[in-house]
Amino acid sequence: MVALPAAPRRQAVFVGCGRVKRMAMSSDALSDDQPLLESEVPSDPTELFGRWFEEACQRNNAGWLDPTAMTLATVDAEGMPVARVVLLKSFDARGFVFFTNYDSDKGRQLAAHPHAALVMHWPHLRRQVRVVGSVGLVTRAESEAYFNTRPLGSRVSAIVSPQSRVVAGREALELAVRAHQEQGREAVCPARWGGYRVQPEAIEFWQGRENRLHDRLRYMRDDDTWGLQRLAP
Repeated sequence: MVALPAAPRRQAVFVGCGRVKRMAMSSDALSDDQPLLESEVPSDPTELFGRWFEEACQRNNAGWLDPTAMTLATVDAEGMPVARVVLLKSFDARGFVFFTNYDSDKGRQLAAHPHAALVMHWPHLRRQVRVVGSVGLVTRAESEAYFNTRPLGSRVSAIVSPQSRVVAGREALELAVRAHQEQGREAVCPARWGGYRVQPEAIEFWQGRENRLHDRLRYMRDDDTWGLQRLAP
């Protein structure tokens, strides 16, 4: 483990589009005040998520956000929460899909406790989506189909990387990549790599509003139907 020097205490900063912007922490100003009303949302949360996701992509004018980025939270063997950012690769009524190494920390945690939470934050729209549900593997065919769309370099990295394990240094990883390339091996999807689908039991849509009187609508699954609740901000 490499010891790092203590970071100096600094004023809170918000970084965006390659520039550092200092903002008053108490500011409640919003450029637009979009309502989120029960009477105007669809009965299926997947439909609403699709609308929001498309708008997050279309209105990402600065191009510095990745609307597919989402926080994935799991629990480890001691019950401690663990969170990291992964990329959403597909979604439908069955759930939300991401891909990773099954032997990674998150893979081993999901094998032991197959439940997770997701958070997608689109600050340019003042929106957030929270998902809680059970987790299962996608089919092998789905994993291989997606793996084969990745650039060659990304496929090789996924093959040689012992994800989440301690390594001697970056050089060890680069040597592993070069060795794979020099051997002329095919970059096929490893058995230890593939997709997970978070199957939602609850989905909350958060819309920022003026004076912090935000809108929070939560869909709760009841068998094959969804109920809708409003939460206090």
